[in-house]
Amino acid sequence: MRTSGTLGAVCAVAFATAASIAAAQAPDTPLASGRVDAAAIPHSTLGAQVDGVLDDPIWQQALMLPLTIETYPRENLAAPVETTAYLVENGDQLLIAFDARDPDPTSIRAYLRDRDTAYNDDFVGVVLDTFNDQRRAFEFFTNPLGVQMDLIQDDVARNESDSWDAIWESGGEINERGFTVEMAIPFSQLRFPSTAGDQTWGIDVLRFRPREQRVRISNNAQDRNRNCYLCQFGKFTGFANAEPGKALEVVPTLTSSRTDARLDPNSQQLTPGDFETELGLGVRWGITPDLTLDVALNPDFSQVEADVAQLEENTQFALFYPESRPFFLEGEDYYVSPLQAVFTRTVADPDVGAKFTGRTGNNTIGVFATNDAITNLLLPGAFGSQTASLDQENDGFVGRYTRGFGKASTIGALVTSRQGEGYQNEIAGFDGRYFINDQNTFRFQYLDARTEYPLDVQTQYAQQAELNGDAMRLEYRYGSRNWFANFYHQELDPEFRADSGFIPRVDFEQDSLEMNRTWQGTETTWFNELRVGTRWTDSTDAAGQMLERTFQPFFSFGGPLQSFMQIGIGPREEFWNGQVFEMDGGFMFAQLRPRSGLNINIQARRGEQIDYANSRLADQRRIQPTIDWNATRHLLVRLRYTSDRLSSKEGPTVFNAKLTDLRLTWQFNLRSFVRLTVQDQDIERNVEMYNDPLTDPSTSSLNSQLLYSYKLNPQTVLFAGYSSNSSEDDVTATLEETGRTLFFKLSYAWTP
Repeated sequence: MRTSGTLGAVCAVAFATAASIAAAQAPDTPLASGRVDAAAIPHSTLGAQVDGVLDDPIWQQALMLPLTIETYPRENLAAPVETTAYLVENGDQLLIAFDARDPDPTSIRAYLRDRDTAYNDDFVGVVLDTFNDQRRAFEFFTNPLGVQMDLIQDDVARNESDSWDAIWESGGEINERGFTVEMAIPFSQLRFPSTAGDQTWGIDVLRFRPREQRVRISNNAQDRNRNCYLCQFGKFTGFANAEPGKALEVVPTLTSSRTDARLDPNSQQLTPGDFETELGLGVRWGITPDLTLDVALNPDFSQVEADVAQLEENTQFALFYPESRPFFLEGEDYYVSPLQAVFTRTVADPDVGAKFTGRTGNNTIGVFATNDAITNLLLPGAFGSQTASLDQENDGFVGRYTRGFGKASTIGALVTSRQGEGYQNEIAGFDGRYFINDQNTFRFQYLDARTEYPLDVQTQYAQQAELNGDAMRLEYRYGSRNWFANFYHQELDPEFRADSGFIPRVDFEQDSLEMNRTWQGTETTWFNELRVGTRWTDSTDAAGQMLERTFQPFFSFGGPLQSFMQIGIGPREEFWNGQVFEMDGGFMFAQLRPRSGLNINIQARRGEQIDYANSRLADQRRIQPTIDWNATRHLLVRLRYTSDRLSSKEGPTVFNAKLTDLRLTWQFNLRSFVRLTVQDQDIERNVEMYNDPLTDPSTSSLNSQLLYSYKLNPQTVLFAGYSSNSSEDDVTATLEETGRTLFFKLSYAWTP
């Protein structure tokens, strides 16, 4: 998980008890565990100027909370640096301040970045379980310059996502003693119980200090023998004066774009397009502190940022691209289930969208409905998937309900529907999570799907007119300090379709088991964590034909310079085009942060692989280095490179594919940046090695984008950009421009 590295088991300890023990013990002495609940968050009538300078009188009235426990990489030892947090509320906001001392302030890692991108910096923040139900929490973090990061922690789905964006204030300042930070979080941006009197929230207050190691410091100790996080927060009372406010946001939008395109493939000239300007409106109403309604009229659901490029050569199934549109990102964790039956990027161009999300007591509900001008389809199979797009409208609906019970268990239901002319896809099912104890959990899901395709889909893509199929998944998970095991069984019927989700493969049954043993590092070991384990999977189709079988032992370790490495090897069998291929190979992932502002990742795979286009065994060499380099406090250089080479067993190369995704970002300040993105793809094929004589010997493309962004907050934004696309001309074998786009977007969040 991004904010902690291992945000798993946490044992809450009262700050007063921990502080007194830490003061009396040496830094390498284990701290006592235990928890004192019901520490009170004071109420004040004052406010604060959020500038990172702790000179406002309100901080004299705040609860002083020392962060005294290092939970990672050392296990619950006295923190190596001094950090004090201050918490207070004034009825409208939760205000938090940090005084983070450092013996060497010049070593503090802090860069000006766009929001949700400073996870490799020093940063501080808070995690709020506002319902105190140990299932879902809000996270707010700030680096020493005030760069904001906000996330949702979902302990049920074991997922942490920064796609959620709240409107809040932050400020930071580096000084001769370390750094100070102020945060003001409006209660209107949170969901919490609608009750009178004091409330009880679970709270974790954190500092991350990346140097030779990435040190995690908290007010709560971490029991690594417990396979949960939110279930072990310290408890804080107060918030009787918390007012959600009007909780109304009205966001008008203006978008304008012009696209020039090559309409005649025999011409090198682009046909100029017209500027198309549209007005839209988004309204967000917090009906109660725990229920929210969102409505979008004529919304601009286009993406501003270019997706990270991916290679599709020698792949059989559709590639996954994450959602990035704000309307769908808000509350996306409400729709998470073991099978990915909800994936909002299937909604392409809606004229109107409405969404209702919230929690009342133990009940969680998420509903959205759209009218989409385009119907995109993912047509899955046992050996590959296809995509189709119908130029017709559809009405979409997704409904998700979850009820919590027991300590941290849930039971839920899911319904999705898409209806169009001659087309429909409907899914209904149930799922749940049973929290057996701190080490053992069990999850399950069952879905039933009914689909009707129009005639053109039936004929063009060889689909039946009517399909009825179901899917199910069972999963058991064990996790403790030194041992981990995860087993799941899933079945997807050949006629199962999830057109509102992302399920690219059906007609298969799969069993999967992962087991590993972990050794925790100590002060005298060279590693922080050493892990040895194995992964095993076995997949068959509905008729019992083996599809894939793998056995992959692996080991991993974390060590100096914030390094991490995992290596796995082992045999694999796969059925393709009537025969079983037996393969050997291995993979490697490595990560290193050798200095401040530099992060290097490498993924590599070497071994045997099926050449799907020619149905034969081949040798693959694939390497994917990634470099994030903060060249200055303002300049970020991000390089993603992929080299994939497939060679026949006889020696000649089948194809050689290279992909480069380069992004240069100059961050002027906390609110604005300009970014240049260049994506270059080049694939060379040895046509003599292909069964199809019409195989294209090469494919090349070059795409670029220049983007300017100004964000007053996540809803009040200005984007302006220019993009250009070029591809290889079949006749001249040179890159020719195929299109260019100029675009502008402005939105403003008005809160009465």
